[in-house]
Amino acid sequence: MKRLNFSGKSASATCTSGCSMNSAKITACVWKAGFPNLPLCPSCFRLRRRKTSAKCRQLFLQQRNGVTVMVQLLIVDDEPLVQIGIRSMLNWESMGIEIAGTATNGRQAYDIILEKHPEIVITDIKMPIMDGMQLIEKCQSQEHPPLFILLTSYEEFALVKQAISYQVLDYLVKLELTEDVLNAAIQKALGILEKERKQAAIPETGSDLSLLQDNFYIRLLLNLFETEEQFATQCDLLSVRFTAAGYTVAYLEMQNTRQSASAVASSDITLYRSSYQMIRNLIVKYVPCRILFLDTTHLAIIFSLTKEQTGSYHQLLTDALTQTGDMLYNYYSIRVLASVGSLVENPRDLSASYSDARQIFPDVRQSDSAVIFADEDNPAREEHNVFNIAIFKDELQKAFNEYDPEALSAVFHDIIDLFSNDKRHYSQALSAASNVLHLTLSCLSNGEEQLNQIFGESANGYNCLYEAETVPQVLSWMTVLCDGLCRLFSEHNKDYKNRTISAVKKYINEHVDEKITLNQLSDVFNISPNYLSILFSKYNDMGFIDYVNHAKIECAKEMLDEGTLKIYEISDKLGYESAFYFSRVFKKVEGMSPRDYINRN
Repeated sequence: MKRLNFSGKSASATCTSGCSMNSAKITACVWKAGFPNLPLCPSCFRLRRRKTSAKCRQLFLQQRNGVTVMVQLLIVDDEPLVQIGIRSMLNWESMGIEIAGTATNGRQAYDIILEKHPEIVITDIKMPIMDGMQLIEKCQSQEHPPLFILLTSYEEFALVKQAISYQVLDYLVKLELTEDVLNAAIQKALGILEKERKQAAIPETGSDLSLLQDNFYIRLLLNLFETEEQFATQCDLLSVRFTAAGYTVAYLEMQNTRQSASAVASSDITLYRSSYQMIRNLIVKYVPCRILFLDTTHLAIIFSLTKEQTGSYHQLLTDALTQTGDMLYNYYSIRVLASVGSLVENPRDLSASYSDARQIFPDVRQSDSAVIFADEDNPAREEHNVFNIAIFKDELQKAFNEYDPEALSAVFHDIIDLFSNDKRHYSQALSAASNVLHLTLSCLSNGEEQLNQIFGESANGYNCLYEAETVPQVLSWMTVLCDGLCRLFSEHNKDYKNRTISAVKKYINEHVDEKITLNQLSDVFNISPNYLSILFSKYNDMGFIDYVNHAKIECAKEMLDEGTLKIYEISDKLGYESAFYFSRVFKKVEGMSPRDYINRN
């Protein structure tokens, strides 16, 4: 086993703001040339200088909070010699990797994973206290589990099938471990991380990734994905992983015990915000979950459960929600009521769990318990109807994704007409209005601020919905929301279209080495293929197909000028089906064949 010794030189650097503090530190790769901006922040950073190839810089460095940092690696093995061997086998720093730590058992490794969030974990299988397979299973319930590479012995191949079920990236035999074998596994992991980083960043059109993910989860709960392919594409692009054994959704309401349940005074907004942040900080300590802000007083929590937890999740979630609620009451006099939907295995079924939670929620107000479950036996439970907004999914997608005021007005009036003809179904009308409210808040940038402007005449802003006591009052609220959103959509329509086309063009240019289709981009940006094609032609000087071809050919010309690749290799790299078709497209765009382009001088 070859040991590679290296040491980095340290240097101090000050951010451009002129700050002289040394409160923050970062490990980074710095180049003398070809790197336009060094990592900067409001504090001074200690930079480790080391020459690294441009390829490593381009492929393996990630962005965290706007600062360039190294990929974090954790090594887990109960044999110190194995740890030392892996540490010294490759030049990790030159690959853009920093070793975050080492552990001798799974429990110790899990604590490090929770603290440092390494992207890659190399772990042995057989270890004391907690073995490698148990560690991997425990991490599967995390929203973004690390990529695992297993170290095995010959007699442990029976565990390979189980490892595959946990989506383990690779397994390496210790006795056959060489630099090349380890490097190949690491390169595979780095390639996946780079793909996730690129794809997660592309769809952004002014909102950060977390907001885009929240919008994804809201649409999932409301069953607004049209196809399985669209759902899978969005998961891939937004780096959302569903690896848990089971899922369930809790619907929460926060009540200020010092005032009436329906009123939400403007002075209480800060109180509810603080309560929301406390729930976010506390609940994740009990169970891995995703917490979604629905409106000022309502939350949804998607719980991710391990196989072991699914058998006792009632008690687990009751403890988590009750203890969190007790803490909120002690600090802020906020009472938390929660209803928990059915347990599902497929994340696409989370909409059913959410609907169950919404349907039984009125019962929690009459219950002695602050937490109730949809699948618990309760003969006295009344049946409450929840409005299924998914029946309008096509119209809602078009309205919100395209900022189309006419489509929005049409779908709102269809919903209003349903309840205008039958004013007895108050609970369903309120359910429909609240679903529209939650979708609107998740889709609009600064949604709360914009909706409170629409309902500016009400002391409680958009929360005046929960003061409505009759169907006509709920429908009046929806009419005000519709009129306000239509005005907002009309004002932002042109700017939205320009930003969308800019984002699409950026996506094409950054994925020029892949096969790009109109249907693929329509899934990425949640726009119908036909509308995207029309939009692209109207706000660009060429059509979609022509733009893709020009982007690919520009990249092809750069590679031809470098002279290191053959024509068929360039064709393959750019995602063309054949060198013949690539040459035809090249000649159409440039007026000459690739061969003529090479020989032009």
